[in-house]
Amino acid sequence: MITDFLIQSFQIKSMSFFEAGMLICFGASWPFAVMKTYRTKNVKGKSKLFLTLIIIGYIFGIINKILNSVDFVLWLYVVNLLLVSTDFVLCIMYGRNIENI
Repeated sequence: MITDFLIQSFQIKSMSFFEAGMLICFGASWPFAVMKTYRTKNVKGKSKLFLTLIIIGYIFGIINKILNSVDFVLWLYVVNLLLVSTDFVLCIMYGRNIENI
């Protein structure tokens, strides 16, 4: 019984650790992308569909965390969602003059 508890605890912590690592790696590039878009006001090559799919994926991740295992990783999802959403808004703002984004 105690060993089952320890195994389950380790799996949850291990999964959160790797999930956190994934989100940190994905999230590391978004501040640079947002700053570049903001600084250059150039959204050529950006895809609204791609950003939308990433936003939806982060929303699903947040819902999963809320329903199944609330831990610190939830905040990584939220931060990543905010960064991608910011890039999406900038894409819309600066992309009005570009025909194909």
